[in-house]
Amino acid sequence: MNLYVHFPFCRSKCAYCALHSHAGAPASVRDGYVHGIARSVREFLEANPARPLSTLYFGGGTPSCCDLGPVLELFGEYWERTALPPDFEFTVEVNPADVTVDLLDTLKRGGVNRLSMGVQSFDDRTLLDMGRPHDSRRALEAWRMIRDAGFGNAGFDLICGWPKVSDGAWRRTLEIAAGLAPDHCSVYTLIVEPGTRICSAAENGMAAIPSDDEALAELAQAQAALAEAGLERYEISNFARPGRECRHNLAVWRGEDYTGIGEGAASREGNDVSRVIFRLRLLKEGFDPVRAAAEYPSLAPRVAEWCAALDRFAGESLLRKVPSPDGKSAAYLLTPRGAECCDTVLAELV
Repeated sequence: MNLYVHFPFCRSKCAYCALHSHAGAPASVRDGYVHGIARSVREFLEANPARPLSTLYFGGGTPSCCDLGPVLELFGEYWERTALPPDFEFTVEVNPADVTVDLLDTLKRGGVNRLSMGVQSFDDRTLLDMGRPHDSRRALEAWRMIRDAGFGNAGFDLICGWPKVSDGAWRRTLEIAAGLAPDHCSVYTLIVEPGTRICSAAENGMAAIPSDDEALAELAQAQAALAEAGLERYEISNFARPGRECRHNLAVWRGEDYTGIGEGAASREGNDVSRVIFRLRLLKEGFDPVRAAAEYPSLAPRVAEWCAALDRFAGESLLRKVPSPDGKSAAYLLTPRGAECCDTVLAELV
């Protein structure tokens, strides 16, 4: 079972963010929310005693701006009575501005074994434009603290395609990122969402959004820099050292069930179509319609339709077709060009 717990609080709202979150909420509100989450988690675990956790992910918002003690204490009780798999993964998202020795000690004692830090850039001007509550120096300091605290599985996020970022500034961000030797790095292409500050700036002529080709060129630069640092691109936006792929997100993309707890959290149980087609995002695994129908028989009527569409995309060099060892099926994997327009392929499959 894969469990996601959402903490919808942030110090401030970033210029690009359209996610469900509350900026600047007082400690009393955050504390009340955490206690409510603890009650919900306890009820969920008690109602599902035969479904041991495989992965646990605290996301947001910014979990690290909350006092997570009550929830961590609850899971501590769970660990004592439950045999966890040896590869159990417990991830918490943190913001560089929140990282302290005390926070890291609390997380470590609470069983957290993986951290994901929202850096977005190592260029101070870019961070200021994004509305991030930290500068590059603070991000570097937070990273050193994470490593010094003994977190051997940690990574961070970057954003490419931001307006007014020079080639030199983006190269420096990538050089710094690679030099920090992360275990994982997500590189997201900017999506201009309605209602965000960057969207308003673009509409008012105050920000020129880079073209898709420019953003994809930056993503290609990131792939090259991270590859040199030993991180392989295993998903459209994600890079990792071998064995350090995010297991929680892999479970989502592979189609496993997951339960979301918290304001704005989503769950997926039994939604056959969405659970299988997103396997296409996994660049080394891909999507095998015949295998998917064997797992979920209700999908059998879609196999012929899917294979016809996928064969057409393969003919357009967006996919490559890899026969299974027994020759009874084939997996379709995105080509580099296909990875640039994956959403188009997925939309047709849906």
